[in-house]
Amino acid sequence: MIIAGVVAGVIAYTELTGRLTSLETSRELFEADLLKKSEQLPTDQEQFMLLEALFSDVEKLQKNQEQNMTNKVNIEFTQKQLEKLLTDVEELKDKVRQNGSHQ
Repeated sequence: MIIAGVVAGVIAYTELTGRLTSLETSRELFEADLLKKSEQLPTDQEQFMLLEALFSDVEKLQKNQEQNMTNKVNIEFTQKQLEKLLTDVEELKDKVRQNGSHQ
């Protein structure tokens, strides 16, 4: 009977220490996971902020490019008008010279 009590005590002690070890391991793994998540959070936030800044820069570049395209069209139109104006002025000068030489 004493031997049965000692065997039961040893088995109970073994089960108890096994359970405690399992719980301690689970707690340490849980804490490690929390630490990893807390370390990743600022990195994720920083990456999100960088993405927002990049999208903002891309939008500004697109607007700038659209304005430049509009400016190019306006400059080309103005150049054509200026060339026509110069041609017209030269024609008028020629006519004035011709009229002046007839007098």
